[in-house]
Amino acid sequence: MINARVKRIAADFDADIRALKVLNTPMARAIRRKYSEKLKQEKPDFILELARVLFNKHKHQWAAYELIKDRKAAFQCIGKKELEEFGRGINSWWTVDSFARTLSGPAWLNGQISDKLIHKWARSKDLWWRRAALVSTVALNVRTQGGYGDTPRTLAICKMLVKDHEDMIVKAMSWALRALAVHDPSAVNKFLKKYDEELAARVKREVCNKMKTGLKNPKGKRQ
Repeated sequence: MINARVKRIAADFDADIRALKVLNTPMARAIRRKYSEKLKQEKPDFILELARVLFNKHKHQWAAYELIKDRKAAFQCIGKKELEEFGRGINSWWTVDSFARTLSGPAWLNGQISDKLIHKWARSKDLWWRRAALVSTVALNVRTQGGYGDTPRTLAICKMLVKDHEDMIVKAMSWALRALAVHDPSAVNKFLKKYDEELAARVKREVCNKMKTGLKNPKGKRQ
């Protein structure tokens, strides 16, 4: 049975979001931060229960992810079961990217899930789980998230999806390779050459631009 206080806090959060005259990311995130501060003394189980109510009842997926990520002890409870629970219903670029950047990528980076799980997603028939696999690699390579540059694991996922030319996969492939190129441009160059015939033109263009100019789409370049 769900804790009555959890239900009340989740309802209050939902009401605060709905009361916003302008619903945008900065305004919504300010509310989420307010609640994170109010709940900083709560135990991990309480935070996870609240996240589940926000996710399942109120459909605030992003808030559920951020509440968990903001509390180290709660985030450290995240494993395969929790990720596949909180990943239910990912069906757009923003839901996938919020999930993969906030939860699955950092959990993978921290060793809380295995490579096997991400490989499973990469083989999924569901486009959005395949994108989640690629976007999860970004955390391995972004310094602000503690990424140190993980060439083997990043390129393993890219190799699995190199022939997938769905638009959302192509864009995620470009992102994954551009993030890795900061750490290991030589390996990325070799990957581009090896899979030149299979890779989408957009991936090759954006990744090469990033390595040459620091931008995926330099101003004045025809896209």
